[in-house]
Amino acid sequence: MDFAPEFTIPKMFQKASIDFAEYNSQNKRLPNGDFEPILYREMFQIALDFGAGLMEMGVKREDKIGLISDNRAEWLQADVGLMGIGAIDVPRGCDATLSDLEKILSITEAEIVIAENGAQVNKIVSIKDKLPSLKTIICFEDSVKEEFKEACKTAGVELTYFSVVCKNGKKYRADNPGAVEAEVEKGHGDDLATIIFTSGTTGTPKGVMLTHHNFLAQLDELQERIFLNPGDVALNVLPVWHVFERECEYVISIQGGTISYSKPVGSILLADFKKLNPHLIPAVPRVFEAIYDGITKKMRKAGGIVNKLFNFFVNVSIIHKRMQRKMFGQNACFTSQKKGLWWVLFIIPWTLMWPLYWLGDLLVLRKLKALLGTNFRAGIAGGGAFPRKIDEFFWAIGIKVVEGYGLTETAPVVAVRPIAAPVFRTIGSAIRGVKVRVVDMEGYVLPRGKEGILQVKGETVMKGYYKAPELTAKTMTVDGWLNTGDLAVMTIHDEIQIKGRIKDTIVLRGGENIEPLPIEMKLSESRFIKQAVVVGQDKRYLGALILVDSEEVKGYAAENGLQFDTYENLLKSEDIQKLYDNEIQNLVNSKTGFKMFERINKFVLITKEFEVGVELSAKQEIMRFRLNELYKNEIASMFVEED
Repeated sequence: MDFAPEFTIPKMFQKASIDFAEYNSQNKRLPNGDFEPILYREMFQIALDFGAGLMEMGVKREDKIGLISDNRAEWLQADVGLMGIGAIDVPRGCDATLSDLEKILSITEAEIVIAENGAQVNKIVSIKDKLPSLKTIICFEDSVKEEFKEACKTAGVELTYFSVVCKNGKKYRADNPGAVEAEVEKGHGDDLATIIFTSGTTGTPKGVMLTHHNFLAQLDELQERIFLNPGDVALNVLPVWHVFERECEYVISIQGGTISYSKPVGSILLADFKKLNPHLIPAVPRVFEAIYDGITKKMRKAGGIVNKLFNFFVNVSIIHKRMQRKMFGQNACFTSQKKGLWWVLFIIPWTLMWPLYWLGDLLVLRKLKALLGTNFRAGIAGGGAFPRKIDEFFWAIGIKVVEGYGLTETAPVVAVRPIAAPVFRTIGSAIRGVKVRVVDMEGYVLPRGKEGILQVKGETVMKGYYKAPELTAKTMTVDGWLNTGDLAVMTIHDEIQIKGRIKDTIVLRGGENIEPLPIEMKLSESRFIKQAVVVGQDKRYLGALILVDSEEVKGYAAENGLQFDTYENLLKSEDIQKLYDNEIQNLVNSKTGFKMFERINKFVLITKEFEVGVELSAKQEIMRFRLNELYKNEIASMFVEED
């Protein structure tokens, strides 16, 4: 594939439409849950029709077009079409608040906004007085409620539909042969492709400007690390507007794979696995945690010999794989390797355990792998920290899940573990064309094995923040290094381990600096804890908000004969409070690698599930500033003695 400076994303799809013409580009999800295949040649023609329809409406190069929608086949078709004529997308999902929409659409002065459905049309029209540039809304769905149509008329906004724009575009192409194709050819890699406003885990969204080349520069090596054959199927559950999902779709499409939109909901995801038998699933770590939870809960419900065999053989496999990683150098290494020593120590027990591992694979592990179908090659975990327990479980049972890392500002991939040669608990080395370094707070480069701030430089790094040069200057060094805000350490072989975020660091009154993420990940290993959020900034000790697993708590109450009138009173009972106290103390202590000041002194049990747009960002990261607001009283109750 040609990655010359003039190459663009639409040109990539144009080439794919020729090279993979009769392969499925997309599996379009139908209302009944079935999928309708769309060939590469068909998909690109739809994109050209839409682009031509926009030209007929007067859209020009560098015009900003809002794109407010969740996952659906038309999203990519519309996006390739608008980028093909040189326009710039400004995307966000349907969970965007009115405040979000006002910010991103007003600052970019979008005259045209594409909306998924009537509900989104209504949201956008409701803030028309704050969007003076808005003239037209294009709806993906073919009809909206009359009241929404009337709202558009009243606001002086033209309402049309994706299908209508495509139909008009088809006629425009017939009347103006080659016009839209000529616009595609005019495109250059340095042209702005998108302005993605970060979802704001810190509460301050910024418009990240990314070029076509920012995205395409990664594809050369990503095809080697995340490989597909033409016709291979990927199951896509990430928000389509998010930079991680977008790059995943480009990785899939440049290799002739098939994008299939699913949802990160257990029942839907498992049903889609059966229907599509996919080869790949890119997802946030929570999706893989949900798969793990589903498997372990199913085994516990089966009980008896089934659960005992499951636990026994999984533990055998974990031990066997730990030895294997030591022997074959598959662990992160910060000093000189001693493979020979590990072979001397482990060759006999590793060999003796092999028949037991093989038996476990035959009786248990193969059945677990079969849940993901017969074609499954790998999962790609990105967009958040991948818990060690989940990583080790999938490694042990023989399902490859490789962890990647990146930022919106790097379009997004900095590194990802190669499927063919993964190194445990790392994100692999930086991809070709990307340089990384670890520096201290003063900016001095640190040696390998020392934890510091990760900085990135290369062709994937953004042009800057839209209309915010002062923010760009704060993020970029004078010599072009992007400060990621993430803490990292480098191995002697240039693999990277991510340790947490600078802004998440909790500083206690005694001056101790604590990274909450490792503690939270450890707490989440408890089957009674769905999620944990560590708090304690400027306090003497740490506390934690504990999101309980209601199913497990009720099961525990039934098993132990605990009587209760309401679920709330059950959680307040001495038995359940003691249960959680024991879980927390057993998980976070000196024996599990935590310092005395990292222990959790107080906790509060909460029951409300975390939601995207409320407690979680679009990629399901905890928005700590929101938690501090939503649970202000609960947090305060843990530190009453200090006030």
